[in-house]
Amino acid sequence: MLFEKQTYVDRRNNLKKAVGSGLILIFGNNDAPYNYPANVYKFRQDSCFLYYFGQHRDGLAGIIDIDNNHEYLIGNDIDIEDIVWYGSVNSVRDMADECGVEYTAPMSDLQKLVDQAKAKGQKIHFLPPYRHDIQIQIMDLLGIHPSRQREEASLPLIKAVIDQRAVKSDAEIAEIERACAIGYEMHTTAMKLCRPGITEQEIAGTISGIAASKGCMVSFPSILSMHGEILHGYPYPRPLEEGRLMLCDAGAETNENYCSDHTRTTPISGKFTQKQRDIYDIVVECHDHAIQVAKPGVKWLDVHLSIATIMTERLKALGLMKGNVDEAVANGAHALFMPHGLGHMMGMDVHDMEGLGQQYVGYDDEVRPSSQFGLASLRCGRRLQKGWVMTDEPGIYFIPDLIDDWKSKGINKDFINFEALESYKDFGGIRIEDDLLITEDGCRFLGKDRIPYHAADVEEYLAKNRG
Repeated sequence: MLFEKQTYVDRRNNLKKAVGSGLILIFGNNDAPYNYPANVYKFRQDSCFLYYFGQHRDGLAGIIDIDNNHEYLIGNDIDIEDIVWYGSVNSVRDMADECGVEYTAPMSDLQKLVDQAKAKGQKIHFLPPYRHDIQIQIMDLLGIHPSRQREEASLPLIKAVIDQRAVKSDAEIAEIERACAIGYEMHTTAMKLCRPGITEQEIAGTISGIAASKGCMVSFPSILSMHGEILHGYPYPRPLEEGRLMLCDAGAETNENYCSDHTRTTPISGKFTQKQRDIYDIVVECHDHAIQVAKPGVKWLDVHLSIATIMTERLKALGLMKGNVDEAVANGAHALFMPHGLGHMMGMDVHDMEGLGQQYVGYDDEVRPSSQFGLASLRCGRRLQKGWVMTDEPGIYFIPDLIDDWKSKGINKDFINFEALESYKDFGGIRIEDDLLITEDGCRFLGKDRIPYHAADVEEYLAKNRG
């Protein structure tokens, strides 16, 4: 376990107070086969189970009986055949002692414990499931069909978990910074390898191997492509080409499942063309502006809109946009160039707690999600709080199909210079991303070492470090 026993005891006690009454079910994950039962993906524990119980073993569940102040770790001890193949592990009782849980029970008793609670009229709280095996288990336990489980998940539990997990402790920040250190090595390695002729897949495989070599894993499948305009452009076996840009969006996840997430855009030839530099510097300015204004009490929505205004002003100066800047932003015209949000929460999940429902994680009664193209993809709009970790990831992309679609439909024609955009259809895209901790009166970068991102620093790094 990453933290001391008392940390998990305190987390569960705080959860009890926040939810108030009833019985809370928190499911751990099971092994997931990828082509036959004995050949499984690398195990990854459910983040909420890990947060409250701290145990990485598969086949576990936790019960928190608020009304009777009882807690259970549910699971089966492994048998001798498992020990032969996988070695000895702690008993369920030993694991319960490690995280300060009083009672244990085999998985076969879970139904009985749930039925007893239902018979007493207790409310059964569970989180929205995202794996099919857990959906089946919930259907067996509670009789709720998988198609209805997300809507019948406990809103008091969802909100209580989000409030707790959103604010990171100093120990959690230290673990995230360990992930950032691995991310630094991944990204600087990608920059060193970036040259004409090497394939996207070779670089992506190399940086994923860096995470694996630390006993860790990537926090999401690495995005690495010359076609940076494809927001999730996964690597192909094509060689990098002189004069283009390579976008690399990648992160690491530590053994305790805390994440990093960075993006860098590298000129494959080693130097930016003037056209590339013009766009790149706008993204840098937006990225650095977010760092200057993000602080507790400020709405992340307002930070997003402020960088949208800067982007629109600069693109207008280049002749790619036109008209009134404020009206253009209000109409979402800038979303042609940045159809995603400025950033998202990060922690034990790279998009932290997104499985609990983005409308609860990133929004509240004051700030509601938008349906406008681009703004609808802003994953968080709420007022920032001390201890939150956010990604700062502005980008500018030239997506030929989207440009043609808007042009043919006349979308935002008063603000977009479609004729000027014709010469940018082969440009690709640029994104720069770092991880920020919201502090007492502002924010700071996470990670001891800074991956180069200002244009001159990138070119200098490439000149000194590429063979």
